[in-house]
Amino acid sequence: MPTYLLLIPFLPLASFAFTFLFGKRLGVQSHWVPIIAVLTSFSCALYAFSQVKGGHHVNQDLYTWISSGTMSVSVGFLLDELTSVMLIVVTSISSLVHIYSVGYMKGEDGYYRFYSYLSLFTFSMLMLVLGNNFLQLFFGWEAVGLSSYLLIGFYYEKVSAADAGKKAFIVNRFGDFGFILGLFLIYAAFGTLHYEPIFSNVGQIANQTFTMLGMTFNLPTVIALLLFCGAMGKSAQLPLHVWLPDAMEGPTPVSALIHAATMVTAGVFLIARCNPIFELSITALNVVTIVGSITCLFAATIALTQTDIKRVVAYSTVSQLAYMFIACGVGAYSAGVFHLFTHAYFKALLFLGCGSIILGMHHEQDVKYMGGLKKYMPITYWTFLLASLSISGVPGFAGFFSKDEILSMAFVSNVPAGKFAWFIGTLVAGMTAFYSFRLFFLIFHGEFRGTQKQKDHLKESPRVVTIPLILLAIGAVAAGNFGIPTVIGGNANWGHYLAPVLGHPHAHPSHATELILMIISVSAGAFGIFLAWKMYMKKPEMPQAIRDKYPILYKLSLNKYFIDEIYGFTIVKPVLGLSRKIVLNLIDITIIDSVVNGIPRIIGRVSGSIRKVQDGLVSHYLAYMCGGVVFIIIWMYVGA
Repeated sequence: MPTYLLLIPFLPLASFAFTFLFGKRLGVQSHWVPIIAVLTSFSCALYAFSQVKGGHHVNQDLYTWISSGTMSVSVGFLLDELTSVMLIVVTSISSLVHIYSVGYMKGEDGYYRFYSYLSLFTFSMLMLVLGNNFLQLFFGWEAVGLSSYLLIGFYYEKVSAADAGKKAFIVNRFGDFGFILGLFLIYAAFGTLHYEPIFSNVGQIANQTFTMLGMTFNLPTVIALLLFCGAMGKSAQLPLHVWLPDAMEGPTPVSALIHAATMVTAGVFLIARCNPIFELSITALNVVTIVGSITCLFAATIALTQTDIKRVVAYSTVSQLAYMFIACGVGAYSAGVFHLFTHAYFKALLFLGCGSIILGMHHEQDVKYMGGLKKYMPITYWTFLLASLSISGVPGFAGFFSKDEILSMAFVSNVPAGKFAWFIGTLVAGMTAFYSFRLFFLIFHGEFRGTQKQKDHLKESPRVVTIPLILLAIGAVAAGNFGIPTVIGGNANWGHYLAPVLGHPHAHPSHATELILMIISVSAGAFGIFLAWKMYMKKPEMPQAIRDKYPILYKLSLNKYFIDEIYGFTIVKPVLGLSRKIVLNLIDITIIDSVVNGIPRIIGRVSGSIRKVQDGLVSHYLAYMCGGVVFIIIWMYVGA
């Protein structure tokens, strides 16, 4: 096993152990070990990328983890084109978030604990993408969930943060239940959980069926849909999206690292890695496409009306993740991973930009109390603008290239829902540009709407915060250069690089078709930006007039379609009610308490009765002894 490959995940693991055990003694200096560890991992990831580009791949077991009968699972690493891309994303974003957090988390209680959790998350995510088998992937999958729970609930004394952490953990268990069932079926079908023998022999399960409860099911379709359940939970797709917006209760660096760039993309990575299985089922691909399309539109409509700056970006994340699922659903896996790559930089930049604004606004997050910050925070302004241009799909920026490729592939796809996905994706492209620049104009332009105390506090964030913003801004602009399409003079290098793992799309548009689709998507984005400018810069009275004209639609969007309330009424409340009546009253109080408390009560009563014999009178004791001797003699005589 190459040493550089071992160092990538195990340096963050060692950093977690060291910081958790000794970080409290180091105090404000406890960030150095995690930062050095993750930067070294990033350097090793760059070297790994160069090795893969040079044709050197790794698929090697480190040691046997589980051996039982015919089942054998190892801890092993797989380094190929897909892994190399994910390693760059995870380690680069994590490195910048580690550095940024020095300024953002300064003075926070549990500073060392925060950095130890960041290291644990980085290790977990790296093990997820590096594994060469499904069980190791599942280990990283669950460890990422644990790390997320710890980081979201970092402010554990705050009830909303503690609840958000539990919500993220519980909601993901629903998706993970399907994921586990999918792994069971994979093992039953192939007799192994290692990628190489599964994907090499995947054709043997094509068109296989099985019968359960008198119904016949297609095996590849069921496996793919069960794996998709796990992906829906981790990547916050309908109906398991509700945890991600609430996860904004965690510190802003956590939002950037976990809920924008890395953890939430694990579901996309899972589908991309398992593309040979999904390719066997047009039904599964259609389901992925439809769920992605509906989620894309659903989340975008909510982002239009939110006033908490982190929640706007959070719903934007849900919508952008849905674009990636659309790409995978129409068979354009490399396009989905391309958007994953570009999205990591412009979305992390948006979140960290929000964090810089929150610092400048003295921890204010409501956009209603901002405005005119451009002159106070120029670096944050320009980097936020670049991120907004990128996510809006403006030509020349990273988001333009990846989003355009997804829409083109959806339009020409052979998957039945492809045209529907293209229409929704194009519509949402305009909505994305609108709510992104709505946020931008409300924050940085116009008159300041906050308090005098907040205004006096306004200033640019320290360099330890702004330097990561500048570096991410470079990624938000330049990351798209890896996949410039041939229609505008590029070589489509991205697709060629990932083709050995992800294959080629089902269909390719002609240059004329691709150019027309590109013009349509760019026009949608341009219209969204123009509309935001007109409503929030030129005619600021327009938003209120629209709210007054369509109060029901506005209320639905503002309240997130009351999905949380519906879940609370239909699931949470009934479960809690049954738990109190059956688990608490019947099982806990009636049965368990009766046994646990009843036996000691009986022993106590018997002991109390026997204790009366001990009255302290010697004559009584002699009588008991004599009586006992007489009883023994009689018993021996009768027995004889």
